[in-house]
Amino acid sequence: MVVLGIDPGLANCGFGVVRRDRTRIVALDGGVIATAASNAPEQRLAELFAGIDALLVRYEPAAVALESLFFGQNASSAFAVGQARGIVLGAAGLRATPCHDYTPQQVKRAVCGSGRAPKEQVTRMVQALLALPEPPSPDHAADALAVAICHANHAPFGAALLETVGSR
Repeated sequence: MVVLGIDPGLANCGFGVVRRDRTRIVALDGGVIATAASNAPEQRLAELFAGIDALLVRYEPAAVALESLFFGQNASSAFAVGQARGIVLGAAGLRATPCHDYTPQQVKRAVCGSGRAPKEQVTRMVQALLALPEPPSPDHAADALAVAICHANHAPFGAALLETVGSR
């Protein structure tokens, strides 16, 4: 199973692609789709769409896993993240790829065992879980890989639960 993990953002949208083979998860790709603040918003969104669509075409993931929108103090930042999430959901929808949301706490718990793990610990655990020679960089890519790992570890359990409930 291939999962495309997304740490949504308009300026820097992190992505991570992992493949789960039974009990092993391996990294296939990771990075950031960056858009220039000097470009018009519609151009930035089009660039993000093109980048996400290219990843969907290249890797044909079974699912897209996104980090849930976190409402902090900065409303304009939250709005930009919401726009980026909409672009990701739209691109996945056009490719009929199911999407799944995970809160930052769920991702940290899945990767580190604690929903309060600091960013540095998440990055180190992503490196260890994927047997990477160096910590993933930049932070947005590490976060996206963590979201992908979270889904790759949750998906088999969710499928088994659905089979159990459906067979009753």
